[in-house]
Amino acid sequence: MYNKKIENLLMNTLSLKEIYVKGDSNLIKIIAIGEIFTGMSEVKRQQSIYTPLISYILEKKIHAVSIKSYSPKEWNKKKSHL
Repeated sequence: MYNKKIENLLMNTLSLKEIYVKGDSNLIKIIAIGEIFTGMSEVKRQQSIYTPLISYILEKKIHAVSIKSYSPKEWNKKKSHL
């Protein structure tokens, strides 16, 4: 429903390298890859993604979010194990 909007919002706001958004308003699953996450704690990563989405959450357009975030180096390592 809002997947493309969410992708564009996060891509532009966080200057991500890649983003994948799946799901519907009940559960949005996000995989975000960007330099912004290098050296960042998991909590800070979550906060950086939640911040641009807060209006969707407050307006109840999104009810739950699953977030996985990676630096490009972490993502390349993860992909090699898939």
